[in-house]
Amino acid sequence: MADYLDRIGAGKVLLDRAPFSFDWTPPALVGRDTELRELASMFTGMESHGVSSRAVITGPVGSGKTVMTRRFGEDLQRMLDGRRKIILAHVNCRNHPSTSQVLQQIVLSLDSGHPERGFSSGEIIQSIRRNLNAHDSHLLLVLDEVDALIRREKSDLIYKLLRIDEGRDQQGSLSLMLVSQDVSMLKLFEAAIISRLGESNILNLQPYDAPALMGIARQRYEEACRPGSVSDDTLAKIGRFAADTGDARLAIELLEAAIRRAEKAGRGDVLVEDVRPSTLRAASVEPSQVDNLSKHQKLVLLGICRRLKKADEISSGDARKLYNLVCEEFEARPRSYTTFWKHLKALETQGLIETRTANASVGRGRTQHITMTNTAPAVLESRIEKEFQ
Repeated sequence: MADYLDRIGAGKVLLDRAPFSFDWTPPALVGRDTELRELASMFTGMESHGVSSRAVITGPVGSGKTVMTRRFGEDLQRMLDGRRKIILAHVNCRNHPSTSQVLQQIVLSLDSGHPERGFSSGEIIQSIRRNLNAHDSHLLLVLDEVDALIRREKSDLIYKLLRIDEGRDQQGSLSLMLVSQDVSMLKLFEAAIISRLGESNILNLQPYDAPALMGIARQRYEEACRPGSVSDDTLAKIGRFAADTGDARLAIELLEAAIRRAEKAGRGDVLVEDVRPSTLRAASVEPSQVDNLSKHQKLVLLGICRRLKKADEISSGDARKLYNLVCEEFEARPRSYTTFWKHLKALETQGLIETRTANASVGRGRTQHITMTNTAPAVLESRIEKEFQ
């Protein structure tokens, strides 16, 4: 076996990579005690059958919206065990932006064998209600990035879900949590929906401060690394840098990158100088946004991410060459230049990359330069590579 592979699994610092995933739910939330208590107050009475609750959670990227709903849902489920059966369903509306896709994800959380086609929205809602009634269950539904659904198809589905028990003897079928980066999302709703949601059920998360970000980095380190491998000074530096944006994801990425540098150097401890904030960018797009890209859009993006980890920008010509290399690596046949260009434009439209046009450095004409200022390239690279590998 090649010697360079010996590093895989060596783990001088890192023992478990899972806590660095944005999909990982920590056993406790750092820096959100007050917000969790406020959220719990919106679910008063949930131990009683026939009671439903509503909550709207807003806040910038990296403020802990998604992880809060997951932690709260699991804690509520555990607390009510034996008194009320709570079923959790979490749907990312950016990945499933249509009414039919959202409903399909909900019904699959209740019945994994439910047919994917052949039913109208009304029929699927009836199926959801029958399933909950038959199993004496209550659905806690989280619609994450719900503004993506509303901007595409308005708020008809939200209205129907809020009225799921209307005209029925059975009450308390569904509790709803709406999550969005967009604080102005409520302006998209009709007055009837705002009334049903309740203006007192809105929780706006503020960006994390430096102590909270240091605490988040410490939590991930303690869950993932060898004891004593990351010093307090290193964690404090991560907290100070990430505080510029208040983004927990940036703190996590910063810690992971520092660990990688330490292990690359053959050390079992992470030094303060391993934290290099100038190489990172504040995130403003969800990493899960890449999940619904086509295979070759992901391959194009992977090549770009690999270069932008070390450079501020890349030319479209270099991006094309890197795409070809990535295709060779994963045994895929490269698409034509025209298709490649369409993929670039699609990535730009979705906010994953930015482009600018400048005069060519050699000869005549103009060339496109690609940058990525609204997310960390290493985060997207890791997510795409994990899927392909």
